[in-house]
Amino acid sequence: MTVTDEPGVRALLADGRVVAVRELGPADEAEVLDLHARLSDRDQYLRFFGPLAPLGSVARRIARARDDGHGALGAYLDGGLVGVAHYEVLGADPGSAEIALVVDGAAQAHGVGTLLLEHLASLGRARGLRRFVADVLAENYRMIKVFVDAGLAYRWTGGGPERQVVISLEPDETYLEAVGERERVADVASLVAVLRPGSVAVVGAGRRSGSVGNAVLRNLRAAGFTGTLSAVNPHANEVAGVRCWPSVADLPEVPDLAVVCVPAAAVPDAVEQCGRRGIRAAVVISAGLSGSRLGPAVLDAVRRHGMRLVGPNCVGVVNTDPAVRLDATFARGAAPAGRVGVVTQSGGVGIALMESLRQLGLGVSTLVSTGDKYDVSSNDLLLWWRQDTRTDIAVLYLESFGNPRKFSRVARALARTKPVLAVRPAGSTVAQRAAASHTAATATPAVTRDALFEQAGVIAVDTVGELVDTIAALSWQPLPAGNRVVVLSNAGGSGVLAADACVHNGLIVTELAPATTEALRALLPAQASVTNPVDTTATVDAPTFAACLDVLLAADEVDAVMAAGVPTALGDPITAVVTLAGSLDKPVLAVRPGQLASVTGLAATSSTIACYADPAPAAAALGRIARYAAWRRHPAGHVPDLTGLAVPGATGLVRTHLSALPSGGWLEPLEVTALLESFGIPVLRPIIAEDAEQAVAAWRRFGAPVAIKAIADTALHKSAAGGVLLDLADETEVRAAVDTLAQRFGAALRGMQVQPMVPAGRELIVGVSSDELFGPLVVFGLGGTDTDLIADRTARLAPLTDTDVERMVHGLRSSPALFGPNAKNPLPTDDISDVLLRVGRMAELLPEIAELDLNPLVVTETGCVAVDARIRIEPRHPTDPFLRRLRG
Repeated sequence: MTVTDEPGVRALLADGRVVAVRELGPADEAEVLDLHARLSDRDQYLRFFGPLAPLGSVARRIARARDDGHGALGAYLDGGLVGVAHYEVLGADPGSAEIALVVDGAAQAHGVGTLLLEHLASLGRARGLRRFVADVLAENYRMIKVFVDAGLAYRWTGGGPERQVVISLEPDETYLEAVGERERVADVASLVAVLRPGSVAVVGAGRRSGSVGNAVLRNLRAAGFTGTLSAVNPHANEVAGVRCWPSVADLPEVPDLAVVCVPAAAVPDAVEQCGRRGIRAAVVISAGLSGSRLGPAVLDAVRRHGMRLVGPNCVGVVNTDPAVRLDATFARGAAPAGRVGVVTQSGGVGIALMESLRQLGLGVSTLVSTGDKYDVSSNDLLLWWRQDTRTDIAVLYLESFGNPRKFSRVARALARTKPVLAVRPAGSTVAQRAAASHTAATATPAVTRDALFEQAGVIAVDTVGELVDTIAALSWQPLPAGNRVVVLSNAGGSGVLAADACVHNGLIVTELAPATTEALRALLPAQASVTNPVDTTATVDAPTFAACLDVLLAADEVDAVMAAGVPTALGDPITAVVTLAGSLDKPVLAVRPGQLASVTGLAATSSTIACYADPAPAAAALGRIARYAAWRRHPAGHVPDLTGLAVPGATGLVRTHLSALPSGGWLEPLEVTALLESFGIPVLRPIIAEDAEQAVAAWRRFGAPVAIKAIADTALHKSAAGGVLLDLADETEVRAAVDTLAQRFGAALRGMQVQPMVPAGRELIVGVSSDELFGPLVVFGLGGTDTDLIADRTARLAPLTDTDVERMVHGLRSSPALFGPNAKNPLPTDDISDVLLRVGRMAELLPEIAELDLNPLVVTETGCVAVDARIRIEPRHPTDPFLRRLRG
């Protein structure tokens, strides 16, 4: 969505205040005039380079009706216009526009100009502009800083007192990083009122002990909130020992945060009162707003007054920082303090998770229950946790994604330093949309979601139980340096089960080196097994078990140890493991069959380890953290520059097709070929034949055996429909093939593709399925007739980095046999990687591509070529997922 798609968007300034940005029109002329009239003499000089310009004509020009050569945006703070940015297309170059920005003196130095430039650039890109040009006085250092710090590529021309800057509108990685950092700073500043308020008012604090408002107020008191606490109740002077006031307007001081617990029908008025009083943030506990007129009314109040909102329909917020001690929830019991940050759409999941962490001796640093998620979302908390030194692990329970592409960037940035865990939202093939291509049929919501998580380094689980298992493993042990694990047990059966579970979870049950086995043999009785899994036998005591663990942890071939033990009359081996674990740089997970808790923390003087009742969840948790550790070790990757792209021609082809067919559809074969060639994708160009004579002429032109493929609306999957005939070596076979297709498809046959036969090779598939929310999903796997039979595929969301492509190519189950060092005839991966990058770039730059299949992509030792391809396009509005704006 671009700024033009809605009447206004909310965004954050550097100090956390909320501004509204929207397009200007004739109705705004008076405000534009007033803004310019308020400028100081100095600012007017810097804006107009000399004597004051006729402000009336300036305002009319800026606020005139939208046309192809003009665009104007205004920034509104507390309901007043504080900044304007506009462009005028240069007549000599329709891809360039001259821009000007002006900001009220009282609002300068807070990021208004930079924010307007970002939004104006997004607007210009959506309308086909490629660059902005601005004239600026050399002494106007603030405006120069806006242009320089924006992150867009720029160059200066001219000298003397006046200079000109030319700004590219292409959003490269440098620009996205700059925007992301500005967003982080602004977001954190805005959330201070939510998570570090100096004062809190509970609106709707009931006297009845069973009411939600009463429970919230009592929890705030019980937690020892360090700020000022007040309550709003027109029928009481005091609730739970806290002074009450009849209304928000009567509060003696303006609180930073309001917690709204009134009945649903009263919520819009309560939020409106909070906004009028100048309260910066609200947590709406009340439910029953969404799906009625009440929800939009609350959003309207939040927008007009520039507030941040958590909820509605939520449990509340928690910050256990001793300097804050905020528990604005109605959960039972005090929130356990710890180092796990939680954001959850389900209040019940949040409460259950806090209880599970409490039982483990862990707790939360912060918890935000987003509920119906009108404003504050998981993206906000991911940005908060990047700077929060009290949060070591981030946990997400998401039922929906608001901006998944922005989520990917912010989650990836956090996961580089702190583990990010997510419970996968429910998804099934029932929700899969109807699709005609192999790729789109493959790209279920679950596939897209998992690709998002995997690229962002998010540790994904399916249940709260798996979440707790993994948090336990991460909380007390270091990350493994690899996935080679050894199982140590004093009970052979437990060891075998543990080793089997490790294999099922992608871990390597490593072969022990001779020196390691000899060291074990010297410690253990003769009947013990010193190969992996190591069975000490039940006759060893705890010190001997610990000595074996010490040997294994010192072995270079071991990255992690799973110690499974049962207590005997000779002692409990797991107690020795706990004592030793404190000095380790390799993770150790314990398994104690028979313990009541599925996972618990076993503590010694200076160490704690996670101990599981069964080896399967222990191995699953170890497998997850090993994959996460590998993701962190791997280079982040970059989106490489690609040569030979003819983007204008490809864009023109798509526009021409949509002009003729506004609803879109499948491109004709020659259109598909032209589009692929525009992006340098190797494709076998066909000759189109309408009858047998033209087919024979094409065969003669190729001078080799050919394939003939039906062009028919009923034969989208040509092979399955009997629409592909191969190895036609002479005129008789070509004519017979044309007759066969005519008989099979009748009047539906609109023509035929004639192509030369290519050398035999491995058939792969590369495809795209594009979603307006998630963007393009690129799929890679076995192709041809194997596509649906074997279903060996990997998927990533665009834009693709070189690291993404490497993981796709080597992520198939069949990859070792196709590309590995031990493959019989290893196929070249460079050409495949190049095709994946080019397909990803094409889908990214042409959002109208809804579905694409290269199937098969034939790969031989000498290269690859798409033998068959199809592309479906549909009208799409340009999107800018990284534009700074708030939900709602």
